[in-house]
Amino acid sequence: MTARPLALMAKDLRLVFADGAGIVQPVLLGLILVFVFSLSTPVGEDVSPQAAAAIFWLATSFAVILVFNTLYSCEGANQSRIGLLLAPMPIQYIWMGKALAGGVLLLMAQAVFLPAIVVFLGQDQIVSWPVGIGSILLVDWGLVAVGSLLGAMSQGHSARDSLLSVVIFPLLIPVLLAGISMGSYFLGDGSGDDLRSWMGLVLAFNAVFTGAALLLFPFIYGEY
Repeated sequence: MTARPLALMAKDLRLVFADGAGIVQPVLLGLILVFVFSLSTPVGEDVSPQAAAAIFWLATSFAVILVFNTLYSCEGANQSRIGLLLAPMPIQYIWMGKALAGGVLLLMAQAVFLPAIVVFLGQDQIVSWPVGIGSILLVDWGLVAVGSLLGAMSQGHSARDSLLSVVIFPLLIPVLLAGISMGSYFLGDGSGDDLRSWMGLVLAFNAVFTGAALLLFPFIYGEY
């Protein structure tokens, strides 16, 4: 990887942190989801590890939508997107820079979601932190690959802002199911026998959608 995707990532992160709302909104939405589910649990009953993992990835999937809508709107106000298209670099570098920036923002949001899940949903049977963190990073790769591709579809078109949220969830079902299963093991439920097969599914998903994004992104982002 050359330095240009990293420079694009740094540019996007500076813009997002300068505004502040780009990271605050997904974090607040995720925390609201965790709090609502914790309040809906009957007194004296524990939330199962599988349910807690599902809530974590539900909050993460909403954060993906907000993060990439924010990242792809950075160039919308002053038409600086044209400057990116005219820059002497492969257009796929834009996808890579957005994906890297989205991954950083998503990890920051998850750094808040995970303690909230443990504390508010009573998840105190952590099995293996390396397995948990590794599975989160693996699933996040697939989420940002798809999110960075579909985020370009809503760029500059208010009528398409809702399209990202409509299209992204069916595409993410396989990787989210894998994340829930691996997260359930991480939180102390389930067997580790299926971990390898779920990880293989996530790796295949990541490879397919990373390749698809590299092929399709020039047609999606450079169309308008």
